[in-house]
Amino acid sequence: MTNIIDTIKPFYPLAFKAIRGNLEGTQKQLLNTLQKIDRSRQGFWGQWLISQLSESLSFSDSRLSQSLWGLNFPNPVGLAAGFDKDGLGAGLWHNFGFGFAEVGAVTLEGQPGNPKPRLFRLPEDLAGLNRMGANNLGAPVLAATLQQSWQRQPRQIPIGINLCKSKNTPLEKAPEDYLGSFRYLFPHADYFVVNVSSPNTPGLRSLQSGEQLDKILDILQTENQGRKPLLVKISPDLEWEDIITIIELAFSYQLAGIVATNTTTKRTGLTTTILPETGKPITEEAGGISGKPLRERSTEVIRFIYQQTEGNLPIIGVGGIFSLDDAWEKITAGASLLQIYTGWLYQGPWLVSNILQGLTEKLEANGLTNINQAVGINNRPLEKIKNLPLGKESRGSIHESK
Repeated sequence: MTNIIDTIKPFYPLAFKAIRGNLEGTQKQLLNTLQKIDRSRQGFWGQWLISQLSESLSFSDSRLSQSLWGLNFPNPVGLAAGFDKDGLGAGLWHNFGFGFAEVGAVTLEGQPGNPKPRLFRLPEDLAGLNRMGANNLGAPVLAATLQQSWQRQPRQIPIGINLCKSKNTPLEKAPEDYLGSFRYLFPHADYFVVNVSSPNTPGLRSLQSGEQLDKILDILQTENQGRKPLLVKISPDLEWEDIITIIELAFSYQLAGIVATNTTTKRTGLTTTILPETGKPITEEAGGISGKPLRERSTEVIRFIYQQTEGNLPIIGVGGIFSLDDAWEKITAGASLLQIYTGWLYQGPWLVSNILQGLTEKLEANGLTNINQAVGINNRPLEKIKNLPLGKESRGSIHESK
């Protein structure tokens, strides 16, 4: 019997091209549909649709499974934050083949985000431009949504939550803002990511500075007491010295890892010169660039962090993953886990299983028996920072890998 999801595959590129002018609306419609399917999972049609998703999009191989922070990741490919801001599809992402998923970014207060239009595709560059502004329903609503999802079915893969500062919260009050969201959402996720790197919330990137970030991590880890893995997501536009400062803080506060990287505000190397939707030069358009233009820089940052820490700080690699080779590049540079978003939209939901099948072939070709053996194997020599702090005994949680 023909799988209904497979029948869509030949038409996906044309359909994706056709929705160019309403990307945000289409994503919202998809997420609302997924929530309806999840809510009807006990009925015949719900069960049938979910089985069709799994059959078409999933791929399983024990060699791709690994344990990090006491969590089992069935495979290293996850959904990046930004797509499912309000957790509407949280109960179904494993049926799309993902080994984990990150919802959000979520803020303590619900907020509408920036004026529309605010999400654009740059097809000549295989890229996206977004200036969404962390639009979401707020931490209390997300907590209720996830609680209902896990009541219908316990989560099948690790679920992370990306925490962002509310736009109306002054920068000096940011630590308390992050803490408020963390308290609401603590019972409903497996790990948390401190987002201080989105270019679409005024002043947010300034929180990456050592003094500001120190205050946020201190208040969160004091509350956390090592119970949940806490990571930080950084910008690709940071200087190496700034990344070193964040690495030092990560060790000091025993963070579980670093997510590298968020979107870039740089426009160098783009083929697109004019944004058709506005008629303005791309250099004058606000927002962050994701997709292929980010691939090389994000991999450089991954490699730098891995080498500076001698592989002792797990990295979630994200930015410009469109293929097996892109995924393998980031893993061998030092990423233990990967996240995709823009490439997933361009290539379609079959990208996950294509990457996973290819990774097993890469393992065989390199004589490896588990994906964690591939992490960081292609690093080039680089002078490492000396005497990184070992960490405060009462802070955070240490990762473990099998």
